[in-house]
Amino acid sequence: MNVTLIGMPGSGKSSIGREVARVLEYDFVDIDQLIRQKAGCSLQDIIDTKGDEALVLMEEKIVLGLSIDDGMIISPGGSIVYSEKAMNHLKERSVIIFLHTPLSRVKQQINNQDSRGIVGLKGRSLEKLLAERFPLYQKYADMSIDIGDRDTVSSVAGKVLEAIRYVPEK
Repeated sequence: MNVTLIGMPGSGKSSIGREVARVLEYDFVDIDQLIRQKAGCSLQDIIDTKGDEALVLMEEKIVLGLSIDDGMIISPGGSIVYSEKAMNHLKERSVIIFLHTPLSRVKQQINNQDSRGIVGLKGRSLEKLLAERFPLYQKYADMSIDIGDRDTVSSVAGKVLEAIRYVPEK
C-alpha cells in the first residue's frame, strides 16, 4: 500500500508523512525536496524567476517520473491538485488522504509566506487560495482527515494510520 497526503501548505504533510512512514517502516518521499534538489534552488526562486506554472509543471514531471513501489508515503506540494495528470497517477498507485486543516492553523504554520514557494499566492490571500483549492482536494481525496488547531503531528499520524487500517490494496 502507498499513501499520498494532500492539503494546503502548512497542513503538516511532510512532518505527518515522516511519522506515518516511520511507524509503518515505509519510504517517505517529499516532492518539494525533490524539486529543490533537481532545480538547485528554492521553490520561491522558481516562482520568482519562471512563474507559478513552471513550478506546477516541474512538480507534475517529478510525480509522473516517480517509481511508486509498495510501501511509500508521498508528500507532494499543496499545488499538486492543479495537475490532473499527476493526481491521476498518484490516485492509481496510492490512497489519497486530504489533511483538512483549518485556516487558522495554516496561517500559524506559515510564517514565511513571501519566501515559502506557494503557487498562486502572489496578490492573493491564503483564504482565497484555500477557497480555490478546497474543491480540488475534495475531488481527488479517497478520504479526508480533519485536523484541529491543537492536534499534534503524532495525533494526526495516528488518525492517518487508523484511516488506512482497513483500506484494500490498490
